[in-house]
Amino acid sequence: MEHETGAPAVLPEGRFEGREAFAQVVRDAFACAAAQEWREIVICDASFEDWPLHERLVVEALQAWSRSGRRLTMVAAGYDAVARHQARFVTWRKRWDHIIECRSCRAVDAVDFPSMAWSPVWAMRRLDLVRSTGVASSAPEHRVRIREALDELLSGSAPAFPSTTLGL
Repeated sequence: MEHETGAPAVLPEGRFEGREAFAQVVRDAFACAAAQEWREIVICDASFEDWPLHERLVVEALQAWSRSGRRLTMVAAGYDAVARHQARFVTWRKRWDHIIECRSCRAVDAVDFPSMAWSPVWAMRRLDLVRSTGVASSAPEHRVRIREALDELLSGSAPAFPSTTLGL
């Protein structure tokens, strides 16, 4: 998978600061997930409002990543912003619902909700949501801390954001 500039995507490492830097970390992570064939991705945010899930390149990376045996888990306080602002992602998700699990954790207030991503080889966490500062790393201890925080959220979560709405 190539980056928007045409250069191969590189797994983000180290500190990042600012909304555009955060968005680029997310873009590069999904591009690497496709290129390196990560089997599992977990992403977590109160609303995913400022994640670049609506971008063509991100959805193309997810499309390249998606296949049988893969798993994407999303954890949020709520999914209203995803439904309103992430149309490309929502459309893609309908096709790949069988590999995507959306969970909601209402026990954590949205202002305290962590913003992070995890895979078996890499993890990222935003430490300051207002300034979009955080750390991305493939270090095992970083991945373990992120996974433990995600597991705690997941244990108090419930299924949410169905890909289709059934009705009469």
